[in-house]
Amino acid sequence: MVSEKNKEAVLVCSGDLRPAANLNCWPMQQKMEEMLQTAFQKLGWKINRAHGYNAEKGHGFIDYQHEGIKIFRNIDKTVPLIVAESVWQYSHHVLAGLIAHQGPILVVANWDGTYPGLVGAMNLTGSLTKAEVEYSFLWSKDFTDDFFMDKLAEWTEKGTITHDYSHVKPFDGKDLAKADRDVAEKLAHKILDDRIVMGVFDEGCMGMFNAIVPDALIHKLGIFKERLSQSTLYAKMLTVSDSDAENVLSWMLNKGMSFDWGQDGATELTREQTIEQCKMYIAALRLADEFGCDTIGIQYQQGLKDLVPASDLVEGLLNNTNRPPVYSEAGIELYPGKALPHFNEVDECAGIDGYVTYHLWNALGLNGDNTLHDLRYGEDYIVDGVNEFVWVFLISGAAPASHFIGGYEGADSLRQPAMFFKKGGGTLRGISRPGKIVWSRVYIENNELLCDIGTGRVVELPAEETNRRWNLTDRQWPIMHGVLDGVSRDQMMAKHKANHIQVVYVDGDFDVARAAAIKGVAIEAMGIKVNFCGIN
Repeated sequence: MVSEKNKEAVLVCSGDLRPAANLNCWPMQQKMEEMLQTAFQKLGWKINRAHGYNAEKGHGFIDYQHEGIKIFRNIDKTVPLIVAESVWQYSHHVLAGLIAHQGPILVVANWDGTYPGLVGAMNLTGSLTKAEVEYSFLWSKDFTDDFFMDKLAEWTEKGTITHDYSHVKPFDGKDLAKADRDVAEKLAHKILDDRIVMGVFDEGCMGMFNAIVPDALIHKLGIFKERLSQSTLYAKMLTVSDSDAENVLSWMLNKGMSFDWGQDGATELTREQTIEQCKMYIAALRLADEFGCDTIGIQYQQGLKDLVPASDLVEGLLNNTNRPPVYSEAGIELYPGKALPHFNEVDECAGIDGYVTYHLWNALGLNGDNTLHDLRYGEDYIVDGVNEFVWVFLISGAAPASHFIGGYEGADSLRQPAMFFKKGGGTLRGISRPGKIVWSRVYIENNELLCDIGTGRVVELPAEETNRRWNLTDRQWPIMHGVLDGVSRDQMMAKHKANHIQVVYVDGDFDVARAAAIKGVAIEAMGIKVNFCGIN
């Protein structure tokens, strides 16, 4: 119970490590904090900021871990604490302080496509869940709506918030047909018996504590990390010939993919940047082969971004079964006729999911190409005469061309924003095709691995609406218009323990609920607890 005598809360805001991102989002953060202050005042509360504006940096975010530790030293551990986010944030900047905090914690996110506080906040809540820290979570567009104000009042009165989890139930696969169960359990047992190697090109991307799976947990699944350095990837790139890189580029061009090339490498995508990305693609496959990796994840942020163009084109190619062939230095084709599942931003939870999904779907005779996306944004939209909440699922890398309308012919490569990617490099961009999907997320809670699984569909929106959503978020990135079955926006935000969501298509006449159940059995057979979300 929060004291009636002292209706005050302390506010902190975790920021990006990249100065440009903090400068760009600071005006929105100020606006958000003003709206929060007004909302709290309506309830008779006052907010006190724990750290001020830094005139030298031009913003008031906590942008280093050591700064967060020092700031939290001066915060009373028992006071109500607000973490306000309107920017992508690095969770480790504030995690040390939040782990030690004893008072009620409220994480608050803006609901805005351009300023990705909701994405940053979901990473933080997933990280806090993994760290076994109690917290409450809220989100709003303008911090005046009834949902937000009602829940905020609950927090000020009780120090906790109760959300609607009625869409969640423990998975029960007992009614699954024996043939389907056999396929699922066979794959799970094969992974456990044979052991697989997960190549990790540096761990802990962008403060994503929730994306690091402790070895003791991942070993129980039959998965073992090969810890590789991004400097090794860079060194291997230097050994790739121009002619080999040109062959990869020619393959994509022959498939009909287009590249938005210009002349000014500082602000435009250049052919030279794309060639360097092709070298990274080859280098990644050669290193994966050398170390026997069954799946890999490239961090890119931080470190590699200061050396070479973006890894996004590479990641999307790796996740596509139909991809440019790559040969070892001895002339042997590597991973022929297969994808090499890649988990964007070294999200190891997504790596587990992506590997299992790819091989399980192949065993079912389905296309196993899958990817993670950010839960970046979403709005209501009329689809076939029905008002639906349509998510903007968006990711800078990892999305395979097989997900796009038109495949490679519908794909293009746009330069990553110069503000964040000084070395340039293009994405593998497209609009995801209509169809049924199974979505999921592996996460850590109470030092156990869990997996939430649901179903949904991808809808096709008018070009004007797609472009509007792209322009609200990141037009350089591949987009998926997702509608989730039986799960509302607020239920998803409350329950989902990550900024990422894994998606795979269920093509043809194959029943999507059946596919989800088969996946549930496979994941469960590996020793991961499974929840079904929105599935009856």
